[in-house]
Amino acid sequence: MFGLEFISKTASQLVNRFETNVRQGQQQLEKWLGDTGLIDDTKISTLSEISDAYRAMAEDLFLHPLRFVSAELDLTRKHLGLARYTFIRLSGKPTDPIAVPDPDDRRFLAEDWHKHLSFDVLQQAYLINSRAFLNWVEGMEGLPGPGRDQLLFYARQLTSALSPSNYPLTNPEVLRITWERKGMNLVDGARNLAEDVRQNPNLFNVGMTDRSAFEVGVNLATTPGKVVYQNELMQLIQYNPTTDTVARRPVLIVPPWINKFYILDLTERNSFIRWLMDQGQTVFVVSWRNPGPAQRDKGWDDYMMLGPLAAADAVTEATGEQQMNAIGYCIGGTLLGTTMAWLEKRKRQPFTSTTYLTTLLDFSDPGGIGVFINDHSIRGIERTMARKGYLDGRAMAFTFNLLRENDLFWSYWTNNYLKGLKPKAFDLLYWNTDGTNLPARMHSYYLREMYLHNRLVEPDALTIAGESINLSQITVPSFFLSARQDHIAKWKTTYKGASVYGGDVRFVLSGSGHIAGVINPPYKEKYGYWTNDQPANEPDAWFDQAEHHPGSWWPHWRRWLATHEGEQVKPRIPGDHNLEVIEEAPGSYVKIKAAEAGRC
Repeated sequence: MFGLEFISKTASQLVNRFETNVRQGQQQLEKWLGDTGLIDDTKISTLSEISDAYRAMAEDLFLHPLRFVSAELDLTRKHLGLARYTFIRLSGKPTDPIAVPDPDDRRFLAEDWHKHLSFDVLQQAYLINSRAFLNWVEGMEGLPGPGRDQLLFYARQLTSALSPSNYPLTNPEVLRITWERKGMNLVDGARNLAEDVRQNPNLFNVGMTDRSAFEVGVNLATTPGKVVYQNELMQLIQYNPTTDTVARRPVLIVPPWINKFYILDLTERNSFIRWLMDQGQTVFVVSWRNPGPAQRDKGWDDYMMLGPLAAADAVTEATGEQQMNAIGYCIGGTLLGTTMAWLEKRKRQPFTSTTYLTTLLDFSDPGGIGVFINDHSIRGIERTMARKGYLDGRAMAFTFNLLRENDLFWSYWTNNYLKGLKPKAFDLLYWNTDGTNLPARMHSYYLREMYLHNRLVEPDALTIAGESINLSQITVPSFFLSARQDHIAKWKTTYKGASVYGGDVRFVLSGSGHIAGVINPPYKEKYGYWTNDQPANEPDAWFDQAEHHPGSWWPHWRRWLATHEGEQVKPRIPGDHNLEVIEEAPGSYVKIKAAEAGRC
């Protein structure tokens, strides 16, 4: 007993001494980096979090040495197995590998990895070591769920960065290409790197698509329409009708401002906006401004007043209709829910129905982005925004890419800079890299009040433009669409948010993820969707009784919308009522890049 107490006390002392030394060194490093101006506060915060994560790993090593020894013994057994595998292959006999990549891991697909024994052993050793490290981190004791998730995230970033596929001398496919092309692939890779640096001044992002292949308004966002209203935060686009008659009540779309609206209008065949028009709808969409320093003090209230509320008034001016249907996508849906609760308090309601596409109202489980949701991270972001007046949209895009780092960063690193290849032209990835900045005041409020404290679902916990809001008081019929593989707005969390919402609620679950689950035109006949008109207290209970349907959710939603759209009337032409045409769609706001907006 004395021996165990002595060991425990000694380990605790070592941990405390270790933590004190690391803290002092970390504070000195942060101060030096901040004073030199070599790195911004967001990155300093990230470095601090990484340091905290690895310190926690070291503490666990001190406090639970037996678990570490057990993991080391298991690791040794696997490496002995790899040694046996090596000897058997050297003898010319076939044998099964000790470690194989996961089915969705594309890093080691090239035949070069398996044809050459040395590289075969190298990639298996990497898989054995990285999995052992991640399993050890996942099994750490005494950590709450969010803390473990954060440790796993940073551990995964480390193991992914150390993959032999990321380096020219340890990637046999790159070595072969270098031999065949006499090193020109590395020259082309350096040229690609220089171009990516030029395209992203002061904030490096790896190129994911051929940017020269696309231009907004030329081969993206080409549905004909006009800008009929604008203010400091948005332009409102009214689209030209395509049918002989249209529904009386127009449709107003409130897209996210973290990304640009044309995800809903990428190409003619995949355009949700064009499909809506062909269904006999008068369609309006908000095109958010790409903000810069001048918009630093624009808050959530401003986005509501100058966004959906101003847009609703403009739709009435443009069509003469007092009532309309609204669609909110992602954070645009979060804003729409806020707006609906605010309108209920004001006894005013221009919206007959609301549709929410992959929208978080309850933020209790924020998905993969949750690893960044803590007071320390948010303070670092706020320091950066206090200096600049905004959060650079390219930094936000990079953060989301790290949630799937091998697919969305390292694969392009290898392809572009080691193999010297140009990324393929892909409209969705062009949109994904065409980021928008976020005003300081708005984004701080969003991160703290919703993500960190989850106050939107608490009755009267938030006061917006002078009114305390309560989602449960909303009585307007609503349709919630979520996606089963969505890692940004997890479907079980969106279900919880829909359950808080008042009025008649219809919940539908699509296949696929945050984008493909929404942008799923009927001609593709992909993914399918689930319906269950009987509400349940828990999402799993709802899903167990849900009915699966093949194909797109769009026609199913269209039948629901038909009960709220009113009778048929003559088509409305942009500019034919009380609002004059300002310019052709898609307008000028959507064409402003994040770096350009940051200079304004």
